[in-house]
Amino acid sequence: MAVTKEQREGIVKKFRRGDLDTGSSEVQVALLTARINELTSHFKTHKKDNHGVRGLMKIVSRRRKLLDYLKRTDLKKYEGLIKELDLRK
Repeated sequence: MAVTKEQREGIVKKFRRGDLDTGSSEVQVALLTARINELTSHFKTHKKDNHGVRGLMKIVSRRRKLLDYLKRTDLKKYEGLIKELDLRK
């Protein structure tokens, strides 16, 4: 199932920069990470959903591009986001 409205609002509140911020890089990466986690659990039960895997790869690529941008522009925010979302092992 997709990320619910309540989950989305919680993620936006947690990662936003200001009161009206919904589209900053940090928020976008956090939302994409939530979708990736949802889809990963979906593919554990639906192993033959190859069309969905293609969509997952597109989402992962979009997150990677946003993380590269964030790393290039503000290294402190990038490192904090990576630590908070637990993306690197």
